[in-house]
Amino acid sequence: MGDPEKAFSEKERMSAEIIRDGPATPTLPVLPTVNPEVEKREVPASNLHPAFYVITWITLSSSVILFNKWILDNAKFPITLTCWHLTFATLMTQVMARTTNLLDGRKTVKMTGRVYLRAIVPIGAFFSLSLICGNLTYLYLSVAFIQMLKATTPVAVLLIGWAMGIHKADLKVLFNVSFIVLGVIIASIGEIKFVMLGVIFQLGGILFEAIRLVMVERLLSSAEYKMDPLVSLYYFAPVCAIMNFCTALVFEIPRIQMEELYHVGLWTLLASAMVAFALNVSVVFLIGRTSGLVMTLCGVLKDILLVGASIAIWGTPVSPLQYFGYSIALGGLVYYKLGAATMKAQFSEAGRLWAEFGSNRPVLRKVIVFGGILTILFVLLGGLAPTVGYDSNYLTSTIKGADKPS
Repeated sequence: MGDPEKAFSEKERMSAEIIRDGPATPTLPVLPTVNPEVEKREVPASNLHPAFYVITWITLSSSVILFNKWILDNAKFPITLTCWHLTFATLMTQVMARTTNLLDGRKTVKMTGRVYLRAIVPIGAFFSLSLICGNLTYLYLSVAFIQMLKATTPVAVLLIGWAMGIHKADLKVLFNVSFIVLGVIIASIGEIKFVMLGVIFQLGGILFEAIRLVMVERLLSSAEYKMDPLVSLYYFAPVCAIMNFCTALVFEIPRIQMEELYHVGLWTLLASAMVAFALNVSVVFLIGRTSGLVMTLCGVLKDILLVGASIAIWGTPVSPLQYFGYSIALGGLVYYKLGAATMKAQFSEAGRLWAEFGSNRPVLRKVIVFGGILTILFVLLGGLAPTVGYDSNYLTSTIKGADKPS
């Protein structure tokens, strides 16, 4: 037997000579570290402006809420409506999983029967309860007041996160979010059509939603369970639909009359389910095309628009005290979500852009300032009235009284 080290050195020498004496032609590496085919594949850039996704999300999100309110004003089956939306979402996600690549993210999720029973089912149960309570609230409260109460959701999530040990308690953060609670309390005191049962349902929905969000956060803390909103819906919708169906089967379905369904309209129910599902799809694109700052401000803008829509469509009376309280709550919400440093940077950037705009178009800047001052004065003077909005019942009775012959 020869010396192994010597033999190995001889092989190295011969190999080096072959390489040195061989043709100097460029060769590809035998084992590339990155698959060239994958490297060539790039995500196609969207030609649409991010504002398109923002407007789409705000429109769909507002439409779902207004749709639900209108339907439940005409037919009292909130649990069945939730069940229908979730059943439609289940069918659509199954179809999309087989026909599109929007749900390809599910292939990276290590979902097993054990994980589904221990994680997905409990989260689905709280999701179902939050949806049921949320829809029941529409039977008792106005859209405007519901949006004001929903401002406390981040506070509930924070407290539940502390209670479940997900986050460490911080008194400074608690002080910051206390402004949200204070604003909502002031808005509640100013609510003209205050119904305690409706408030209890809404607070219950917020509590269940907060528990669900904290449980989802704990689930997603593991890299192998990362899911976008559409993939989450793919897993959660079936179990939620079953739970809602069982609940509706006991409390609602036996007393639902076909006249109620025909009064609302089968096409209307289909349209509401389509809009609700389209909202979940739009969230995926919104997250991919915008930043956290934009999403936070979009949520605030959506809530403000819904309050205005409630006043315009249903004549919801809103007192000046509610405006004041809701303004405090929204300000606290933005401060809590963005933080002082981010807000300071954004205000500085806005000030710079405003100064640049003034130097380029001084006349238009003066017109905008003057119009803003007039708008503020109009709102403040209008706030001297007891309510904003009209009383639809009083208006109807007045018109009917005027039509009667003297």
